[in-house]
Amino acid sequence: FVQCIDHQGKTLLKVSPENPMFVCLCLSGMNAAVRATVRVGLYTGAKVYFVHEGYQGLVDGGDNIKLATWESVSMMLQLGGTVIGSARCMDFRAREGRMKAALNLVKLGITNLCVIGGDGSLTGANQFRTEWSTLLVDLVKAGKISNDEAKTSSHLNIVGMVGSIDNDFCGTDMTIGTDSALHRIIEVVDAITTTAQSHQRTFILEVMGRHCGYLALVTALACGADWVFIPEMPPDEGWEGHLCRRLADQRARGCRLNVIIVAEGAMGRDGKPIGSEDIKKLVEKNLGFDTRTTVLGHVQRGGTPSAFDRILGSRMGVEAVMALLEATPETPACVVSLSGNQAVRLPLMECVQVTKDVTTAMAENRWEDAIKLRGKSFENNWNTYKMLAHINPPDTKSNINVAIVNVGAPCAGMNAAVRSAVRIGIIQGHNMLAVHDGFEGLAHGNIEPITWTGVSGWTGKGGSELGTKRVLPSKFIEEISLTIAKFNIHSLVIIGGFEAFMGGLELVTAREKYEELCIPMVVIPATVSNNVPGSDFSIGADTALNTITSTCDRIKQSAAGTKRRVFIIETMGGYCGYLATMAGLAAGADAAYIYEDKFGIRDLEMNVEHLVQKMKTDVKRGLILRNEKCNANYTTDFIFALYSEEGKGVFDCRKNILGHMQQGGTPTPFDRNFGTKMGSKAVLWLTEKLKEVYRHGRIFANTPDSACVLGMRKRALTFQPLAELNEQTDFEHRIPKTSWWLKLRPIMKILAKYNISLDTSEHAHMEHVIKKRVSMPAPLMKKHKEEVEEEEE
Repeated sequence: FVQCIDHQGKTLLKVSPENPMFVCLCLSGMNAAVRATVRVGLYTGAKVYFVHEGYQGLVDGGDNIKLATWESVSMMLQLGGTVIGSARCMDFRAREGRMKAALNLVKLGITNLCVIGGDGSLTGANQFRTEWSTLLVDLVKAGKISNDEAKTSSHLNIVGMVGSIDNDFCGTDMTIGTDSALHRIIEVVDAITTTAQSHQRTFILEVMGRHCGYLALVTALACGADWVFIPEMPPDEGWEGHLCRRLADQRARGCRLNVIIVAEGAMGRDGKPIGSEDIKKLVEKNLGFDTRTTVLGHVQRGGTPSAFDRILGSRMGVEAVMALLEATPETPACVVSLSGNQAVRLPLMECVQVTKDVTTAMAENRWEDAIKLRGKSFENNWNTYKMLAHINPPDTKSNINVAIVNVGAPCAGMNAAVRSAVRIGIIQGHNMLAVHDGFEGLAHGNIEPITWTGVSGWTGKGGSELGTKRVLPSKFIEEISLTIAKFNIHSLVIIGGFEAFMGGLELVTAREKYEELCIPMVVIPATVSNNVPGSDFSIGADTALNTITSTCDRIKQSAAGTKRRVFIIETMGGYCGYLATMAGLAAGADAAYIYEDKFGIRDLEMNVEHLVQKMKTDVKRGLILRNEKCNANYTTDFIFALYSEEGKGVFDCRKNILGHMQQGGTPTPFDRNFGTKMGSKAVLWLTEKLKEVYRHGRIFANTPDSACVLGMRKRALTFQPLAELNEQTDFEHRIPKTSWWLKLRPIMKILAKYNISLDTSEHAHMEHVIKKRVSMPAPLMKKHKEEVEEEEE
């Protein structure tokens, strides 16, 4: 008997052997989601079954439906595809096939189904659930099941997780598999751009996306493409001339490379397909440019899953089990989705309907509606792309000088933010100034104008092209004020980590004494540590996380060959345990020691005993992560020595300190895209703020809201005054006082088979897609409202 209770003693979840909860897995998806669903299901006391080969396995039954064990999902995280197989199934589309599937489930007592797939798979699951009672009636009439069996299995619960590299399912910001596909695409783009620049070539890259242009759109943002073709928004009439003029203009500005991204489903306003070969012929004929095409095909579906996808799949798997445990006959079939960094549950068929509405809008040439129906994330990406790629700098200047400075340690994605900020500023008519070497460079006047072509190709470059230092401005305040006056700087973009946050605060405090500092300022968080108050994510953290995760994969692989070995790995992060925690979740660590989650010698002893017991199973390896400043006394050497001594005769230990490799490398698609949007939004905000504070021919800004941190908070990018973040900051340890990701630590421990309690009060509640689509066309809005009201009644 397993019972989960909250802190007030209220029973939240209850599973007993007499009435077991069965979770069934089927269809294609990420292995992280399979692993999490199995292990959390077992944790709650449920029996968990694999269904091999998707719906076909559900119809065929027999050995296709097997009990899952804890060990059967070991070493799955780093594998692409799905280890339980997937197959297209025509049999399940017929009622006779669904009757066979129902019979197989009833005989095994399975009444809860977790489906990982696209909108077609999830629609099929909902139909199966809807007609479940009539299928049971037919099975009883045919004498295949008894009345008691029908009564025991009277209701089927369904929960869905969306697995699709196209990210074409409405209601979620990201589907499982999309980020990994973007990694494959960007790897190819980076490889292509080096040769293209050498030979002054134009490259046309065709990516997947028959009905959805998400991959193409984000790729265009991440590589700074000159043009993108997507199904949702065909180019205007006469686009051929516009494209050729743009490519020629870029070459005239000194760019040696042109990149065009095409979604496989791209088409013109006349409905005719636009293929990569068509564009190649156009460019060669009109411009005579040396042009090459690359069609990526199924390479986008393969490879090792990214850290983001592993964490997303793990979170979705946990949420799916909770949704099934809490489901009642009256609960509508739901799909577990991601909104910002929040897990949400949405009615399955609402999401399917909105997804179909996109197709309808495209068929009816309502392109703007199609973009809006895709969701806010898609719409924001499209608007950012349009500004960066399709708007020419104005002839009239604003006479505003905007300076950009990088502060603190360098990280991947900084250059993407600088590039975006520079180009959006130029589009606004501003003069953009590059400050080299941080606040020290600002004090010494190490400043120069930066142009449109000056930031070409920066999205894919790691580190900081402007140069950066950790020096804070307090010791240079007077020199900085003089430099601001000398260069007539009207606003400041500060990109960096905790030093950028602290530096911004010091500049704001000094406004009382130095009038030159009364200018609008914005801080963009960029640090691998992800420790800037006011933002759930920082630019650079995703790249570092992927570096740690891939290293852990290699280490686990070596341990699998050696057997009975435990690796202790030290990560960066200062006092912030974000990297250690999230890498632990992505790599399947047995423990992650961090400053925010206090631990002592008894915890270390418990972890050693856990590993001793683990070595008795088929999984004879261990992985321990330690944040570099988690404890002054329990150092990496101490933990290594303790594990080595206590594990004598059972396992041996190795240690790795990853060091500065976590700060290097080319930025991931997430960091490129995130940096691009942050830089764009920051300069647009400064432009509006400058209008507000312009008085009598001069700029004067001294209110708290004129100096802000731009951060991702839950579901949106928001500007928060630096002064207001004081109370939310632990300045001694350079971390926020509260962090959202700490709530994910119990998941990591449960997936590592620790017997701990899981607080279910934080799990997602059912929301309606209609609330997330406030800008949809009036007829569709009315239709959705009627459907929601009918469902609620």
